[in-house]
Amino acid sequence: MKKYTLGIDYGSLSGRSVIVDVETGEEVAYSVLDYPHAVMSESIPDGTPLPPDWALQHPQDYIDVLKETVPDVMKKANVTAEQIIGVGIDFTACTLIPIKKDGTPLCFLDEYKNEPHAYVKLWKHHAAQDEADKLNETARRRGEKWLARYGGKISSEWEVPKIWQVLDEAPQVYDATDCYIEACDWVIFLLTGNMVRNTCSAGYKAIWNAKDGYPSKDFFKALDPRLENLIEEKMYNPLMPIGSKAGEITPEAAKLTGLKEGTAVAVANLDAHVACVGVGITSPGQMLAVVGTSTCHMLIGDQEKMVPGMCGAVQDGILPGYVGYEAGQSCVGDHFQWFVENCVPCEYEQAAKENNMNIHQYLTQKAQELLPGESGLVALDWWNGNRSVLVDGKLSGMMVGMTLNTRPEEIYRALIEATAYGTRMIIKTFEESGVPVTELFVAGGIAEKNPFMMQVYSDITRKSIKIAGSPQTPALSAAIYGAYVAGSAAGGYDKLDDAVAAMSKVKDVQYHPNLENSKIYDELFHEYELLHDYFGRGENDVMKRLKDLKARISETRENK
Repeated sequence: MKKYTLGIDYGSLSGRSVIVDVETGEEVAYSVLDYPHAVMSESIPDGTPLPPDWALQHPQDYIDVLKETVPDVMKKANVTAEQIIGVGIDFTACTLIPIKKDGTPLCFLDEYKNEPHAYVKLWKHHAAQDEADKLNETARRRGEKWLARYGGKISSEWEVPKIWQVLDEAPQVYDATDCYIEACDWVIFLLTGNMVRNTCSAGYKAIWNAKDGYPSKDFFKALDPRLENLIEEKMYNPLMPIGSKAGEITPEAAKLTGLKEGTAVAVANLDAHVACVGVGITSPGQMLAVVGTSTCHMLIGDQEKMVPGMCGAVQDGILPGYVGYEAGQSCVGDHFQWFVENCVPCEYEQAAKENNMNIHQYLTQKAQELLPGESGLVALDWWNGNRSVLVDGKLSGMMVGMTLNTRPEEIYRALIEATAYGTRMIIKTFEESGVPVTELFVAGGIAEKNPFMMQVYSDITRKSIKIAGSPQTPALSAAIYGAYVAGSAAGGYDKLDDAVAAMSKVKDVQYHPNLENSKIYDELFHEYELLHDYFGRGENDVMKRLKDLKARISETRENK
């Protein structure tokens, strides 16, 4: 009887289940569910409006992914529950859920369903920037050594600022919450009945370190006396390292999903971090960029270095035995989508239909007819704030060089180039900090669908690029961990390296820098750097002043 594992990948807009052949890594079938509630950035289900920079989700969507996609993918693959030997999941992060002791999300309770702070705060919820600023200022003033491990700044996207925002704005919700937990760990609880925290998300998103633990109670007290016992009161669950077995499918989970009771379940992982095993990364210097609505950059190093603006350096955070570094860009696919939804003339839409293309394909085709620098445009990739290397959610996007002759394809190309400049800035910062980047792998739907964009990335970064062999790399990677925790006795693997060797994949195609293009892009990157530092490092805070003004005027409108 052939053996399979199941990988479940929770993204920003949808969740997917993939069934993978344990021997070959072949993805036999997949099933996707678009979240019915999507990303709630304007209001919650009852119509309660949300302020700027909010991004919430509904935990019922995560349950629906288990309920709908798991039985569906088993049916599509013609695979029985007995053939599935292990399950792994991954998730976007920091995606934080307030729950009661029994695991019930606060927003499921009638008394809190109309309270925005009772819902899931998605990774791109940036409304806790004030708390993040105060946290960073306090940590610097106290000389907290752990701050350098996170590039000198804790992001507004991470756990502590988000929790502190609740305490500041809705203390009754904070008091009613028994536990704040990452969504990935909550799903593991749904599957196994065990409420554990994975050390990957704890290390990167909750300021935890394998040697030192969480920050001290004195630090939390210095932030806010009410936070002194935050860890003991709200984040008390036991920690388990990635690659561990979290538990087994419970009778309740078996009924929900159709999986077999007793099937091994791996400790949860984060989407970008888990993806490294799916492309076969095993050595220092190999960087993976997972390109989607945002981009996460994962890098393996053989020693810990302090790198400005990264999102964390965690021992064994990506692969056992190595320091795992994370960096990222908050806006990539998101700002391409913003552009096509708001700035493309109807004649372009019509031309795309006439050519049997979607609008992204049509704009890409026209953009690649341009030469580097021909548009005269340079953009900053901050439409959703900056994650690395500035770690500032209050920054915003900008475009320089537009004239009355600027065409949509020129803007679209400039947005593509901006994301590549952002990646080059991240690579440059790592290399200048003593962490080499020798190879660049790229995963995600954009990497597979847009060869032009990958060539631009190669030209701008001056790196050769390998492409993930699967359009579902995080789910494939989660399935690899499922095979590992199942073990050889069940038909899996006793060594992670063996599972990676058998099941990971990259495409045959590679992209290499066009040196003629790279010379032009070097000039443009210099201009990008000037804008990056001028608007991002405090010389001109106009972006923040405008955001503050917008918030003030919005509040005035609401109060009228």
